[in-house]
Amino acid sequence: MSLKNETRQAFNNTRSFYREYTRGMTAERIGKEFQDDSKRLMALYYDAVGVKPEEGEKKKPPVRIFKLLSSLLLRLTPTRRLALGFSFVGFAVYLVGSGPLATLMLPLGIVILALLLLLELLEKSDVMKEIDLARDIQISLLPGPNIRHGNLEFASFASTASEVGGDYVDVIDTDEGTYYVIADVSGKGLSAALYMVRLQALVHLIIEKLKPDPKELFLHLNDYIKSGKKDKTFVTACAAFFPSDGSPVKMCRAGHNPPLLYHSTRDAVSELRSSGLGLGMTSTAVFGEHLKQLSINMQPGDNLLFYTDGLTEARNPSMEQYDEHRLRELFELYGSLHATSILSKIQVAVEEFIEGEKLLDDITFTCVHLHRDKKRSLPGKHRAIAENTNVR
Repeated sequence: MSLKNETRQAFNNTRSFYREYTRGMTAERIGKEFQDDSKRLMALYYDAVGVKPEEGEKKKPPVRIFKLLSSLLLRLTPTRRLALGFSFVGFAVYLVGSGPLATLMLPLGIVILALLLLLELLEKSDVMKEIDLARDIQISLLPGPNIRHGNLEFASFASTASEVGGDYVDVIDTDEGTYYVIADVSGKGLSAALYMVRLQALVHLIIEKLKPDPKELFLHLNDYIKSGKKDKTFVTACAAFFPSDGSPVKMCRAGHNPPLLYHSTRDAVSELRSSGLGLGMTSTAVFGEHLKQLSINMQPGDNLLFYTDGLTEARNPSMEQYDEHRLRELFELYGSLHATSILSKIQVAVEEFIEGEKLLDDITFTCVHLHRDKKRSLPGKHRAIAENTNVR
């Protein structure tokens, strides 16, 4: 009886291990990850032989195996390179040698390789934990997905191409009114995310001390960014100020995608284009000459849509971009809805379009809705439910 129970337990353990080991091993996922890994290896090869990826796609790059191996080995620590070299020597001795020593070198080389692999995996796991922590910190610094200030509602969505992103969105409430800022730091990943955190701190500092209009905010930001001579990063951004007294909204665009405005009275969408270079691209004097500020008369029921280029540049398996035309058509169709409903429609449309394709850039967008009645504000979850079920 005891033997039978032990056998059953062993079988259950084996089956449990098998389920854990094969979790996620679908044909679609394996094919996609194999394709991604192949692209990473090709990128490494282009880097090793000194060829840009776009040049490698146009013509066959030179074959330099030793340079590729050297590039790979230099990514290891000196101790691990020594251990790897010892394992290779062990394999060579086993192949050409004889006797007990040669026989021993094969399992010894395998054990060294297994230990090196284990160390690399543990190191990667530690790095991923640190990145997850950085992601949590970054998310905590961003505003909530749905914010209400008076009769203004801000509904935002963000998705990163990697674990952390370089898109920045913020809603800052002051006595004079509410500031909205959306920005896209050049590049992506951890470096862009760290720059985004720096940018957020600067924005809050400038607004708290100076209460500037959007143009003044960008001029001060450009001063800070250009103060670092070695800093080659640039930022595209769009900022808007919604005065609490109901006067026209002030908006500036620094090389960013033009926002879309839905006019409820005309049931039409217009594009808010204003000139402006990206932050950090030139001196503040030249930057200020090109930067123009718009005044927007938002009416109750109107919606403003801000977004980063990751939204319109999202691609499907055929490498076709979602583009501004599709976004505008969708906004024209659903522009009369409330902010959270519009965001859901855009999110679903983009997800259906890309068909599970990996994002090449961070996606961030916000819909700002001007409510007709200030007293309609409801707390928390109940407000979101009410707005989703009472669509005009």
